[in-house]
Amino acid sequence: MTEQVTFTNGRIFDGERLHTDQAARFVDGVFSGLVPEGSVTVADTIVDLDGDVLSHGYVDLQVNGGGGVMFNDDPSVETLSRMARAHRRLGTVALLPTLITDTPEKTKAAIVATQDALAKGVAGIAGLHLEGPHLSTAKKGAHDGGLIRPMEDGDLTDLLQAAEALPVLKVTIAPESVTLDQAVALTQAGIIVSLGHTDANFETCKTYLKAGARCATHLFNAMSQLGSRTPGLVGAVLSDPGISAGLIADGIHVHPATMRVLWSSNGVPGRFFLVSDAMAVAGTDHSVFNLEGRRISRKEGRLTLDDGTLAGADLDLTTAIRVLSCDVGVPLDQALAAATYVPGALINRHSRFVPGSTLVSSIVRISKALNQVQNFD
Repeated sequence: MTEQVTFTNGRIFDGERLHTDQAARFVDGVFSGLVPEGSVTVADTIVDLDGDVLSHGYVDLQVNGGGGVMFNDDPSVETLSRMARAHRRLGTVALLPTLITDTPEKTKAAIVATQDALAKGVAGIAGLHLEGPHLSTAKKGAHDGGLIRPMEDGDLTDLLQAAEALPVLKVTIAPESVTLDQAVALTQAGIIVSLGHTDANFETCKTYLKAGARCATHLFNAMSQLGSRTPGLVGAVLSDPGISAGLIADGIHVHPATMRVLWSSNGVPGRFFLVSDAMAVAGTDHSVFNLEGRRISRKEGRLTLDDGTLAGADLDLTTAIRVLSCDVGVPLDQALAAATYVPGALINRHSRFVPGSTLVSSIVRISKALNQVQNFD
């Protein structure tokens, strides 16, 4: 028997715009289309949204941990499953587990674990993000400077092989540690090359972007800044409408006023996407955790090393949407797109309401206060 479920009395975000006078109908768990609010039939099972927002679930391209575990501490299928479950409760239906700068052995283990998780169908794992180790020590942030190193031939070979085995591989690099020829080889293999943790100047960054780097990692953080005579990586990104960038919109990593200027720049919609940069505490009430022997404390929305250095973010994407919409003043449809359609498009993943392809299990209900999320698994 066919089951017809219709979500009414709320706002429907289809990936591009918010609809306030439409209902979303699903037949046997598959989206069939938007219908006028007044066309609900007696055959429908009604879900009253009570003014809430119905959206595709979030796509998060930078997730270091969650559910009490860090990917770096144990790159295994079990860890990835636990992370994915924790973030699914927070509204994320697809994520890139992110390995922070580590040893060559740990990097290889992360690649194998991600392959195994995908082979076993672990829900929510979309690929892999390697944030290092080929970065700049001058902009290392919370990364272990002792593990940062130049890319060697063996590293390049490993990454090219990983690109063949994984549906998505994103690699954050710094020009200080990766040659232009190596960056070109990565992009030609289909790897998403992202510039980050770099002190490279504007001209160097532009050269790497022209060579195929497609985005920047957590814009404004751990990179050369926009100055009057030294535009840096921030200026290189802002001056190129074809470049995307992740943004940690917790109001701590980037000031709301800075984000407001960013969003008023030319060509912003569709370029910038939200990331959680989440650590082990995501989805838990833990106040302290360790990253391979280094203590990280959670207090008042911040995660810091003992010296005060920010170490990832205490953030979920519903909160990021609220900050972007309420504190920065970004239109809600653009804030929602930055957590769904925009990052999804970067990794070629469907993340919008399309008849016949959107499943009930991939949608979320976001409270009108933008502070809670409900899944429909």
